[in-house]
Amino acid sequence: MSYGDPNNPYGQPQQPQQPGYGYPQQGAQQPYGYPQQPPQGVPPQQPGYGYPQAPQAPAGYGYPQQAGYGMQPPYANWGQRFLGTLVDGLVFLVPYIVVIVGGASRTWAVAIIGYLALIGLAIWQLIREGRTGQTVGKQALGIRLVREVDGQPLGVGMAFVRRLAHFLDSLACYLGWLWPAWDAKRQTFADKICSSIVIRTN
Repeated sequence: MSYGDPNNPYGQPQQPQQPGYGYPQQGAQQPYGYPQQPPQGVPPQQPGYGYPQAPQAPAGYGYPQQAGYGMQPPYANWGQRFLGTLVDGLVFLVPYIVVIVGGASRTWAVAIIGYLALIGLAIWQLIREGRTGQTVGKQALGIRLVREVDGQPLGVGMAFVRRLAHFLDSLACYLGWLWPAWDAKRQTFADKICSSIVIRTN
């Protein structure tokens, strides 16, 4: 005795065939986990609150965004760098005078205090420049020392190496100190060795 369709010798009920098997049907519900397609004429919806957003790279690689510069860092000119160095020199002027006065009057305690003040001030300026890119003079002139590759501060160690490399700037009649006046990236020889640049912050 057979069941179902007499043309089916096995007696199993035939499943209705779906037209276009393997392709999504118009108006059919998509399986769970597949991206849902919006109906025609309906704009796609933005992901709801709480969904992960695609990460976006920060523009400028750490350099301040200023209109008109594009991706080129806003290099500090030679005048700004010179005035910043001059201000830093004035910061050391008071303890230097104390050293001179103490030595001239043979008041060695005063001279030692002046020397200790000079050393402490130099270390403080170095740490400040390595961590923030600014000494007192650079901050006063609105400029900053950063890595050329990403616009971040050099770090204390590399800032110290850069100061040692300034020895090369003093060779050949201090040509390296004047080099930023015409260099495309406004770099001294020490900057080129350490891959550093000085940029404007405002």
